[in-house]
Amino acid sequence: MELSDDEMHLYSRQILLEGWDLDAQERLKLSNVLIVGCGGIGCALAELLARAGVGKITLIDPDIIEMSNLQRQIAFTEQDLGFYKAEILAKRLQQINPFVTLKSMTAKLDQSNASALVAEQDLVLDGCDNFTTRYTVNAVCKAQQVPLISASAIGFQGQLFMAEGNSACYECLFPKEQHANENLRCADSGVLATTPNVMAALQAHHALLYLGLGKMPLRQKLMLWDGLSMKQKLLAFEHDENCPICQAR
Repeated sequence: MELSDDEMHLYSRQILLEGWDLDAQERLKLSNVLIVGCGGIGCALAELLARAGVGKITLIDPDIIEMSNLQRQIAFTEQDLGFYKAEILAKRLQQINPFVTLKSMTAKLDQSNASALVAEQDLVLDGCDNFTTRYTVNAVCKAQQVPLISASAIGFQGQLFMAEGNSACYECLFPKEQHANENLRCADSGVLATTPNVMAALQAHHALLYLGLGKMPLRQKLMLWDGLSMKQKLLAFEHDENCPICQAR
């Protein structure tokens, strides 16, 4: 699928990059991605991918926009209060880049819809704010063999990792029985406005590396970002022999 003249102009600064060429840009155009969660991480993540030229972006989030969201969820304004996040975000992205195909779903990703939805994707990007959805996304991506890049942000800190192919998965890293406290959410614990946006930028960057160049620097690695010290750590992790998700494969 060749780029039009207008697309060539829009993406010219990327195409000029050493190590990123026309083929990489065309691979982006052919890519389908699913973004789970249209909150602090999802807003910035989706906008960056749309601006970069990812061909089809599917957004799923059941929530409506509230005043407290405006502190960090950069796609929304006071005029959007009471409307669905996924629908408003899709409209904004279409205004930013008319060459991107957008689909919005005002539903919760769960066992009833996850398999069919994930199966259509080249990459799933999780930025949701609850453990139940994270474990569902992980299990379905593993079953469908669709790569997953997961980002989280709370307070001044963020985490990012990638699972792909036969790599260890989210549940290897965070066993469900040890990490099922739904009170560990920014809605309950607070979050600095910049934290989810930093993590969204890092997640989007990794997504572009994977979709355009096939690079996976965080495959089976956990990146920890500390916004107070401005330090970053990269930790390798292995399969958990007791992981029910990996054992099912």
